[in-house]
Amino acid sequence: MTPCSPTVRDVSSPLAALLLGALLASPAIAHDPVHPEAWPSARSPALRTPAIEARVEELLARMSVEEKVGQVIQSDISAVEPDDLRRYPLGSVLAGGDSGVHGDERAPASAWLDLVRAYRAVSVEARPGHVPIPVIFGIDAVHGHNNIVGAVIFPHNIGLGATHDSELARRVARATAEEVAATGIEWAFAPTLANPRDVRWGRSYEGFAQDPALIARFAAAYVEGLQGTAASGNAIQAGHVAATAKHFLGDGGTFEGRDEGDDRIAEAELIREHAAGYPAAIDAGVLTVMASFSSWRGAKMHGNADLLTRVLKERMGFDGFVVGDWNGHAQLPGCFRDHCAAVLNAGVDMLMAPYGWKRLYDNTVADVRSGAIPAARLDDAVRRILRVKLRLGLFDAERPYEGRLDLLGSPAHRATAREAVRKSLVLLKNDGVLPIRANARVLVTGLAADDIGAQCGGWTISWQGADTRKSDFPNGESIFAGIKAAIRAGGGTLVEARDSEGSPKPDVAVVVYGEKPYAEMQGDLKLAIYNARMALDEIRFLKGLGIPVVSVFLSGRPLWVNQEINASDAFVAAWLPGTEGGGVADVLIGTADGQPRHDFAGTLPFDWPSVALLPPLAAGPAQQAPPLFAHGYGLSYGHPGRVPRLPEVIGTPR
Repeated sequence: MTPCSPTVRDVSSPLAALLLGALLASPAIAHDPVHPEAWPSARSPALRTPAIEARVEELLARMSVEEKVGQVIQSDISAVEPDDLRRYPLGSVLAGGDSGVHGDERAPASAWLDLVRAYRAVSVEARPGHVPIPVIFGIDAVHGHNNIVGAVIFPHNIGLGATHDSELARRVARATAEEVAATGIEWAFAPTLANPRDVRWGRSYEGFAQDPALIARFAAAYVEGLQGTAASGNAIQAGHVAATAKHFLGDGGTFEGRDEGDDRIAEAELIREHAAGYPAAIDAGVLTVMASFSSWRGAKMHGNADLLTRVLKERMGFDGFVVGDWNGHAQLPGCFRDHCAAVLNAGVDMLMAPYGWKRLYDNTVADVRSGAIPAARLDDAVRRILRVKLRLGLFDAERPYEGRLDLLGSPAHRATAREAVRKSLVLLKNDGVLPIRANARVLVTGLAADDIGAQCGGWTISWQGADTRKSDFPNGESIFAGIKAAIRAGGGTLVEARDSEGSPKPDVAVVVYGEKPYAEMQGDLKLAIYNARMALDEIRFLKGLGIPVVSVFLSGRPLWVNQEINASDAFVAAWLPGTEGGGVADVLIGTADGQPRHDFAGTLPFDWPSVALLPPLAAGPAQQAPPLFAHGYGLSYGHPGRVPRLPEVIGTPR
């Protein structure tokens, strides 16, 4: 018996075992009814080839229960040493957001490569009673290879969504895959396919857009960028890595934007607003899906057999494997970090278990032997994991991209990132101050002007990204540095802040400010407002000197900034652009005669709130305040527009 589920007998049919295990996994949890026929259908291409299936069955037949259980457990590098894999043949190892090589988050790329190879070497060594199966190493490469010092950091997904250019997103993902593969890592936990309906959610910047059709386009493109197309053969040999569609399902729709919260919505809305990216990702060949921490109508997604098995695996035809999120299995009623059969029975194939994983391994072996986890369900999970490893080419010795550390921060990847930055910028207001003449006297100021970490946001070097320093970005360029280079190349003058009150005055001031870095949980807000008074005071001070002001606003979401917009002559939403600040200068700084070098191309991927108390997507239609700027809005040099003075009382709509 297990605390999560009653003992069930094994059955002869794998499908029957899956359904029986799912239904009996946790009778105390009442799920709302699901109607699989109402969900979109899809099909994983090229995963079940005769050659792959034959090899899977050959391996499975040789594996003991202990080795099979090992495959369905993943632990973090902070909790497992390579030597542990001799006693516990784990299927996967990950580096979580705050995990570094031997505790060093700033270890060089070569040390990451050595660590990955050390785990792999033990997993494939020949020893009695062991079937050599390579471990798969996963990492949160969500906007570039963002855990590694010197890697290119691309705009977060919200910025890519603002470009509305899915082919550019494909190239960003391709560059990310090359940098990940160079360090020996085979699996990126990306892309996030959430539809953030309330920007108070601290992971809003991980969503591409609020438009389900746009999410679907980006899902397919990003998956193919990371993995290659379904017909591309063994991915890792071509510098590709496994992608992860996450988080299944509805993580962007939780009540009041609470992280790991509850979606209190009907099934039809769950399908319409939150599921669109998954069929597109599956049709594109995505190899893994990550289950969400969130719940749907009170039932944790990790334990929802109807959605994980009947919808995702059967209706949507997903043939890869489902991985849990960080200790997500422990959040189910009756489950613990070291013991939970219900999640496996519901359809999760690999448990992400950074803590208590050794006892979890032993307890899961016992659950299989007792029948609490049907043998057919375990075999199905292992088949899926082996299928992905074979498809990736992990059993092959040749990895031509591995060790090519010159790819980290390469000029080609930086060029792609810079293009993404300039195409992501959204012009919300311009009263004739942009573009800035290249030969002008320009003051660049603001707390974030010379702070690359602020440009990158969360999930950068560390989980929250709040402790970065300039040395973490040896190949990066701040917005200040990018503008400085453009002005000097055009014959202009960069004015020091202490000289702003002197004579002659600056022709224009660029003030760069915004949110401090954050990630999940710590980024949640009660009000969708930017309330740092220092930036507004600086803008008003400069305006009082008669200096036109351009605001460059760094944020992971649209926020109520009416006062800052009113005080500025121009206002640019730059999102979280990453390491290539020169992309901002490409658009803001024109030629010496005032002509644009690049026009604004970005438009809003989300509605911009007109009130802070109730974001426009956060409630039912009857309660919604109209947006200040609707998604799709964006001015440009070719299509200018005027913005009237905005209300400055919080809670007052336009």
